[in-house]
Amino acid sequence: MPIKVGMVSLGCSKNLVDSERMLYKLRKSGYELVTEAGLADVAVVNTCGFIQPAKEEAIETILELAQLKKEGTIKKIIVTGCLVERYKDEIAEQFPEADAVIGIGDTKDIVDVLESVMKDERVLRFSPKLDAELTGDRIISTLPFFSYLKVAEGCSNCCTYCAIPQIRGKFRSVPMEDVLKEAEWLADNGVTELTVIAQDTSRYGEDIYGESKLPELLRELCKIDKIKWIRTLYCYPERITDELLDTIASEPKLVKYLEIPIQHCDGDILSRMNRWGDEQQLEALFAHIREKVPNVILRTTLITGFPGETDEQFNSLAEFVQRVRFDRLGCFAYSREEGTKSYDFPDQIEPEVAAHRADIIMEQQMLISAENNEKMLGAEFEAVVEGFDRFGECFFGRTQNDAPDIDGKVFFTSERKLAVGEYVKIRITDTLDYDLIGEVISE
Repeated sequence: MPIKVGMVSLGCSKNLVDSERMLYKLRKSGYELVTEAGLADVAVVNTCGFIQPAKEEAIETILELAQLKKEGTIKKIIVTGCLVERYKDEIAEQFPEADAVIGIGDTKDIVDVLESVMKDERVLRFSPKLDAELTGDRIISTLPFFSYLKVAEGCSNCCTYCAIPQIRGKFRSVPMEDVLKEAEWLADNGVTELTVIAQDTSRYGEDIYGESKLPELLRELCKIDKIKWIRTLYCYPERITDELLDTIASEPKLVKYLEIPIQHCDGDILSRMNRWGDEQQLEALFAHIREKVPNVILRTTLITGFPGETDEQFNSLAEFVQRVRFDRLGCFAYSREEGTKSYDFPDQIEPEVAAHRADIIMEQQMLISAENNEKMLGAEFEAVVEGFDRFGECFFGRTQNDAPDIDGKVFFTSERKLAVGEYVKIRITDTLDYDLIGEVISE
């Protein structure tokens, strides 16, 4: 009887790709994969360690699995990922229930690690983070028609609030031929929608080819017949070139959507964050993007409560959001992370103040989103079917305007049964704050 293995993948989509590669190796070696870690013989936890809430979630997950192990429900626990990479010794010491604690440079050896723990050996292995594999076969764990395509590992930007360079190492692009090979494999296995990701996607290729090759990569991806939608996330504002914008505008398969995390608009705060720009430069950039790519959907992320942020600087941020009117926006309270430069900055803001400011921005964005959605009434869009809502007795999915996992949904009725992954034309009949309601147009 094969050993059952369950994976808990925490954190970002980049982490999910790593989990999918581990799952592929385990299945290829004869292990049975189960969707619930609590029903497995061996539970693998791929942790996130980016900010405090992510660390707390990872620790709670490990403790829950440790309780299941104590009760005899599961036999072994393997812990890996960013939290381990950031706090190697602490995790190994504080969680004796973990039969293996391995760094991100060791996930490629997950089968060997599992075999060792099944022999009752405790494995503590921390290879160099630069040993982390950049590509490899995967199991698609998302909806079958959709997948993330990770084109780089690590980050070299060194924002003063961020621990990613310490956790993941310097920025390393995946060679273009390997990216295209993986994309072809995904397409051959039923994927019709790709989301291109990296810590800084707009930097893709600089370390290998001496310049950003993101526009060229996107054009090559568009040549894959079975792929229908291609989306790009995590583009830094200073690397948005006219070549990239022209590529997005001219290629039909590239959805007209850009996520550009700016974190703030105040020049002084951005300088202390080691980020680019100021209010005028950013406002000009977004106006330029909208001119070059008509009907583009702009998404950004912001941080409130960065050390030294004054009431005036926060008010300027709120006014900036009101003027630019982003289509999608996430705002987070600053998280003071040990090991980062900003941890020791003076004038730390009280967490409650930072959280309150983030709430204000999100309330403001909710109104903007609701107003934007109102303009969609009567409009027609292509949507991809993600499932059926039994309570609402309708189907749900997304248009090109919404990225998986982070944006809103569209709920719609249909006179015929629809399949997950099917693309249909819908007309918008009603709106919610972040979601849309519609009906399938008979063809």
